[in-house]
Amino acid sequence: MKYELLKTEGMAKRGRFHTVHGVIETPVFMNVGTVAAIKGAVSTDDLRQIKTQVELSNTYHLHVRTGDKLIKELGGLHKFMAWDKPILTDSGGFQVFSLAGIRKIKEEGVTFNSHIDGRKIFMGPEESMQIQSNLGSTIAMAFDECPPALAERKYVEDSVARTTRWLYRCKDEMNRLNSLEDTINKEQLLFGINQGAIYNDIRIEHAKAISELDLPGYAVGGLAVGESHEQMYDVLDNVVPYLPQNKPTYLMGVGTPANILESVERGIDFFDCVYPSRNGRHGHVYTNHGKLNLFNQRFEKDMRPIEEGCGCPTCRTYSRAYVRHLLKAKEMLGMRLCVLHNLYFYNTMMEEIRDALDAGVFATYKKNKLSSMEAGEE
Repeated sequence: MKYELLKTEGMAKRGRFHTVHGVIETPVFMNVGTVAAIKGAVSTDDLRQIKTQVELSNTYHLHVRTGDKLIKELGGLHKFMAWDKPILTDSGGFQVFSLAGIRKIKEEGVTFNSHIDGRKIFMGPEESMQIQSNLGSTIAMAFDECPPALAERKYVEDSVARTTRWLYRCKDEMNRLNSLEDTINKEQLLFGINQGAIYNDIRIEHAKAISELDLPGYAVGGLAVGESHEQMYDVLDNVVPYLPQNKPTYLMGVGTPANILESVERGIDFFDCVYPSRNGRHGHVYTNHGKLNLFNQRFEKDMRPIEEGCGCPTCRTYSRAYVRHLLKAKEMLGMRLCVLHNLYFYNTMMEEIRDALDAGVFATYKKNKLSSMEAGEE
């Protein structure tokens, strides 16, 4: 593992992250495939066509179905889904947050009920690492608790202290697993997660504490969960300077194109979000002139592609009118074509961001991109 910091522009970083499954050029958007598939009937061959560098899968969801032990038996996640590039798996920690009504948090870990069949599941740092090791992902995320952004200070302090203790256990367990003979990926990398809700002092102290572990990378978690965009940017302004500049920094679960541009400016390397695929499945598509709702009647006879000059598989072949027809007819192809376009848009935007950083013109690029997207279509 090696992270090369190629260039900076203010806090913005242009990097190159070498992993056992290939090089990741950063800043990068990771395409979210929760259960080892992008929702919207997108195949791994499609991912290659639309410039995907990293696929992200969900530890909890793969544990409850099909099961991480079976996936290990079948050769691991890369072989299972026929994807040879990097995969990041989250830890299940966010599910602890989202399943708040049916969970019990203790020092050992968390007991909660499966949303599939209601069976009781226990997950702690060791269990999360074991599941992710079975999956054989390139990057495994530490098991943490994600406190609500607007939680009371005392709750957040206790939660963050426990997350720190859990991180030490995650590191020890991953070292143990990577040394075993039957481990699929003995080069699996562990990223720690910074928490602290919107309390900047708690965030900063936590960033200092976890930086001491000298992990391969660090994430900022617990944002985009109820706070305003301004509060999120304020947290990044305060905490990112306390995370190692010579390691990749990942902002979890964020976000819109504007969120990404603002966060790159604040030193973030890695992003993931369900927006492009989720919005695509509802006929909402991203363009350089803002978001379009293809269900709108004004597109009924519009024979232009979703975006002129776009190189995605959808825009190279199909019109807005046809995609709208598919969506109205509830044909799966309509969703698929919108998702492909949106992911291509995001991946291409990240490519443009990297080019702008290479050329030292990111500030200008960001200003023009935001202005164009806000102006809307003529």
